[in-house]
Amino acid sequence: MIKNISLSVKAGFFKQTAIAPLIMFRIIFGAMLLFSSLRFIMKGWVETQYIEPQFFFGYLGFEWVKPLQGNLMYIPFVIMAIAALFIMLGLFYRVSTFIFFVCFTYVELLDKSNYLNHYYFISLMSFLMMLVPAHRDFSIDAKLFPKIRTKETASWHIGILKFQLAVVYIFAGLAKLNADWFFEAQPLRTWLQAHHNLPLVGGLLQEEITAYFFSWFGCIYDLFIVFFLMYKRTRPFAYVAVIVFHIVTWLLFPIGVFPWVMIFSTTIFFGVKFHQQLLNGLKKLFKWTEKLPETIKSIPSPKPFVKYGIILFSAIQILVPMRFLAYPGDLFWNEEGFRFSWRVMLMHKEGHATFYVTDKASGRTIEINNTDYLTVRQEDQMMTQPDMILQFAKILKKEFDGKTFSNSEQSITLRDPAVHAEVFVSLNGRPSQLFIDKKHDLTELPYNLKHRNWIETFEK
Repeated sequence: MIKNISLSVKAGFFKQTAIAPLIMFRIIFGAMLLFSSLRFIMKGWVETQYIEPQFFFGYLGFEWVKPLQGNLMYIPFVIMAIAALFIMLGLFYRVSTFIFFVCFTYVELLDKSNYLNHYYFISLMSFLMMLVPAHRDFSIDAKLFPKIRTKETASWHIGILKFQLAVVYIFAGLAKLNADWFFEAQPLRTWLQAHHNLPLVGGLLQEEITAYFFSWFGCIYDLFIVFFLMYKRTRPFAYVAVIVFHIVTWLLFPIGVFPWVMIFSTTIFFGVKFHQQLLNGLKKLFKWTEKLPETIKSIPSPKPFVKYGIILFSAIQILVPMRFLAYPGDLFWNEEGFRFSWRVMLMHKEGHATFYVTDKASGRTIEINNTDYLTVRQEDQMMTQPDMILQFAKILKKEFDGKTFSNSEQSITLRDPAVHAEVFVSLNGRPSQLFIDKKHDLTELPYNLKHRNWIETFEK
């Protein structure tokens, strides 16, 4: 029986299907990438996030990834915009998707204080788009190289995109199955209070029942929307729910273009007929002519490395969001296994961190003004995230090691200074409590994936 199921899955995943959904997704995805790249430049975020900062919080194992100097940081964003335009048009498609993936992932790896779930999503989707033949119809490549034209493609080329979207939604829903979200309506209850001055709906948003409705509906939506999108009869209603849900989210919360990315990306779940009609409309609008008769290219049987590659990629996408289970303690407090897990808008943390640099020989201590070294965004992110607190301590050690301080009585040169921090954090509206005790010399603590037992226990 298991063998029969396996054969059925293989047959369905690798059979031939119309290429229209893949072509339409390429156009939509390329347009979103182009808009996002230009928006980032026009908003001045290249300057504020990658040129102004003195220091950057690299990801573990990727600290070697460094920003370009000064205005040279605009180069990868300009390249991304050009590559996105080429993706949308289907021009040098394989090269363009590779270039976009490399540039976007490079920028994403520079500073974890800029981490957003939709950045990670775009990086994954651009990687997948690099692997699928989304240029074999209605593209400049298809005009330049008519032999690549085809009406069909392998089902997995579309299925893997649906899978990635399903992972985002379902894990976002599973992450909401926690006590704060279900029984306290937090953090939505806190965030909705900020909209008390909105006309007509401001008063309603202050009601406790509204926060609970948003919380419960958001969880149910994330858990089941993919299944409703996959079923033909419920798909139109489900897509209306997608639009309403994400537009409301966009209006109420500052989460950038993520709602629009999800609204347009989920069109991949629509049937072949829907995409074929859209594609035919575009061909008619742009007077697309196919001078040579198209031949249906037979899809060869997938190579073993393709099958194993799909299995490996899928396994990683499922296991990475579940890695938090390997750590003790409260996930939202310790944030061990939090990133790359599709935990969207699940907590509200506020922190206050005071750092001290101490000369071990003399005992002289200097209190640090964080803003002398970090941007407002970096400081805000750092004060509640243990790995960034540890990284900042090591930055301070490097900055002060060997520095000389003088007063009227003596001159002291710091050698191998200690760095301590007293950090208080409030989680989901609770009173602030001690997060990191001043007793720890943070420079002596390892920066790795092991459990951080130097974080104070969370008192609920």
